[in-house]
Amino acid sequence: MRRLWTPAWIARHVAMVVLVVSFLGLGWWQISRATAGNSLSWGYAVEWPIFAGFVVYVWWREVKLARRKAADADAPPADPAVEPTPVVAAGSRPAVRRPVRVSRMPATGDVVEDTDLAAYNHYLSWLNANPGARPGDYPG
Repeated sequence: MRRLWTPAWIARHVAMVVLVVSFLGLGWWQISRATAGNSLSWGYAVEWPIFAGFVVYVWWREVKLARRKAADADAPPADPAVEPTPVVAAGSRPAVRRPVRVSRMPATGDVVEDTDLAAYNHYLSWLNANPGARPGDYPG
């Protein structure tokens, strides 16, 4: 709990309270305008409390995340000799996979070369060989 009373968190708590009070006040103001005859204000009277609820939701989610991180940091480190076995449900796939290297085999047989493709590849190799050149400097 002490981690939620750092200067950064105090600023977040104050910002949350100020925003919620302001949004609810704006909602009340819109209700007073709506009862005075401004029918458009009924929509705004509904929106401002929703905005206040969203601020409370985001603040609560951040508090839970900070408490979870604090609990993880205070937990004793796991024994490095014992690797935990990953729990994989049936039909699920791992979140992180190792990259797979694929060897490329040269094409065999008669290959019909596309002249436009060959010209474009030549242009790209020229640009690669001349890094300071502009595309308009291409001689071909």
